[in-house]
Amino acid sequence: MAPRNIYEQQAANRRNTLLVMAAFVLFVGLLGLGFDVFMLGFPGTEMGLQIPIVAILAVGFGSISAFWSLQSGAKSVLASSTAVPIMAGDPRYQQLVNVVDEMSIASGLPRPALYLIPDPDPNAFATGKDPGHASIAVTQGLLDQLSRDELQGVIAHEMSHVRNYDIRLMTVVAALLGTVALLWEFGLRSMRYGGVGGKKSSSDRKGGGNVILLVVWLVVLVLAPLISRMLAMAVSRQREYLADASGAELTRNPAALASALDKIDAAIDPTRAIKKGTAHLCIVDPLGAAANDSEGFLADLFATHPPMRNRITLLKAMAYQESGAIRQP
Repeated sequence: MAPRNIYEQQAANRRNTLLVMAAFVLFVGLLGLGFDVFMLGFPGTEMGLQIPIVAILAVGFGSISAFWSLQSGAKSVLASSTAVPIMAGDPRYQQLVNVVDEMSIASGLPRPALYLIPDPDPNAFATGKDPGHASIAVTQGLLDQLSRDELQGVIAHEMSHVRNYDIRLMTVVAALLGTVALLWEFGLRSMRYGGVGGKKSSSDRKGGGNVILLVVWLVVLVLAPLISRMLAMAVSRQREYLADASGAELTRNPAALASALDKIDAAIDPTRAIKKGTAHLCIVDPLGAAANDSEGFLADLFATHPPMRNRITLLKAMAYQESGAIRQP
């Protein structure tokens, strides 16, 4: 049974996101710990210490990468999408400005900078390191095709990403993905040159290493890119569900966002101005990937967004317009 009201939906998605993020950090740490145990033999053992150097470095490198991306990532995202600032007082965008002002007041957040993407496909995304340095970019197609209430629903969704610090979270996820990729590359090179088992760990010296654990770690290492991508996409999908519910809370009109998503989903052309690296930030997948409309293993591996029918059904259920079985996010 899916949550039936806004607050239950928010609680469920926050809980799921925390669980997935904890699994992601643990996964990175365990990969690094495997290097310490099976390749380095726990440096410091001779002095009575067991220092997981690679595990510490892996988590530390991910943290530094995330910090660097937070400082410079927003400008790069906007530039890559050919987004241009919307100037205050331009009558063509007054409705958008009014809606953003309303949602800023409703959310209690500073007014974000506004950008226009000259693309006829309806889409939008938020970026920035925190609510005080946030930007919202919308396509021309979004402004042309949505009613005022539907536009308000989309802006509320993006303001919810800002309020929930989703951009910061996804930056951390991207940094962890990069860390996993480096560990994977280093691990494959080490195996190629006979690095595994090159040093004796304390467990080896006490009666032989645990071969089963070694085999399991090697299998996990080889599959690390796939596993890390699944975890990253799971975080992305949960944040979309949460932003839908939080946006509905701001507008008190979940049906308007459901209607907006229905219109956006009906637009079959991809958002060509938005590149693949920015796809997870958008309210819908700009590339139109088939995996985003599916469920199961392949969808969990490749989809940046939840199935649109699930999102619309949940929003309609919040508005008490629809009932029935849906897949629990």
